[in-house]
Amino acid sequence: MSVQSTLDIKELNERIRLESSFVDIINIEMGKVIVGQKHLVESLLVGLLADGHILLEGVPGLAKTLAINTLANIIDVKFNRIQFTPDLLPADLIGTLIYSPKSEQFTVKKGPIFANFILADEINRAPAKVQSALLEAMQERQVTIGDETYKLEEPFLVLATQNPIEQEGTYPLPEAQVDRFMLKVKIGYPKLEEERLIMRENLAMQFPKPEKVLKPTDIVKARQVVREVYMDEKIEKYILDVVFATRYPAQYNLQRFEPMISYGASPRASISLGLASKAYAFIKRRGYVIPEDVRAVCFDVLRHRIGLTYEAEAENITSEDIITEILNTIEVP
Repeated sequence: MSVQSTLDIKELNERIRLESSFVDIINIEMGKVIVGQKHLVESLLVGLLADGHILLEGVPGLAKTLAINTLANIIDVKFNRIQFTPDLLPADLIGTLIYSPKSEQFTVKKGPIFANFILADEINRAPAKVQSALLEAMQERQVTIGDETYKLEEPFLVLATQNPIEQEGTYPLPEAQVDRFMLKVKIGYPKLEEERLIMRENLAMQFPKPEKVLKPTDIVKARQVVREVYMDEKIEKYILDVVFATRYPAQYNLQRFEPMISYGASPRASISLGLASKAYAFIKRRGYVIPEDVRAVCFDVLRHRIGLTYEAEAENITSEDIITEILNTIEVP
C-alpha cells in the first residue's frame, strides 16, 4: 500500500469517526427505553445506515415494536405500525382511490405505508397479495395508486416481524420475497437482571422517554458516508468466498453440506454483506472494514438465504450451523 493511500485511509478514518458521533447519542437514548437487546439495537442501526429492511423473528413481548418506535422518536420521523391479518387487503396498506359525488372525481387516500418507518407486524399472517404490495414498496421505494405513482419519503425502513411459534393460519414468505430483506435477526429472551429492570421500568409511575436528537436528513447524509467506508480487495474476496461456499460447498472442502443445501445465497447476499459490513464498521466508528465486521453481520445477512433440503432437516442441521462451519473453514484475510 502506498504512503498516499495510507494517508487517505487515515483521513477517511478521522472523518468517519467525527461523522459517526451520533451513533453514541442514539445508543444512549435507546438505552433509556430498551433494556439489553444490544443485538437488536445494533441490527436496527445497520439496516438504517445500509438502507436495508429487516425481518425480525422472536416470540411476542420482546420489545420489537417499542424498539422501532423509540428509534423513530429519536430521529423524529413518521412511524406506522400495521398489524397483518388474513383479511388485510393491499388497499389497506398502500391506499386507494375514493370517489367523491360532490366533485365527481376520484381522490387519493394514502395508506399507512406513507411513513418513514413501517412495522409490518406478523407479516406471515397476511396473504401473498398483501405481502407483494409491501415488497414492491420496499424494493422500488414507490407506490402506485390508480394511474399515479408516489415516491416514498427517505429514510424508508421496513421492519417485519414473524412469530416462530404459531404456524397455523400463516402464509410463509416465498424465498424471493425473504431475499428482499437485508437482515433476518433472531432475538431471544432477556437475562434475569435485564428483565428485573424491564419490570421496574414498566411498574414505575412514568415510563422513560427518549429525546429527539436527530433529523431524517442526518440519516440520509450518513448513508452516503457509510458507502465511503474503505473496503480492501482482500475483504471483498473474503465476502465472495463466504457467499460462494453456500452455493458450491465442495469447492471449499465442505462436501458434507452438499446434500444439505438446496440453494445457496443470491448475489443480493454479496451486496448486502458488503454494505452491512461497512455500516457495522461505521457504527464502531471506523473508516475501514475488518474481517470481524463481516463475521458480525454474516449470520443476519445469510441465515434466510440458504435453502435446506429434507436431509438437513432430518439431521437437525440449520442454516446457522452451515454458516458457522463456513466461517470456521474459510481463511480469514
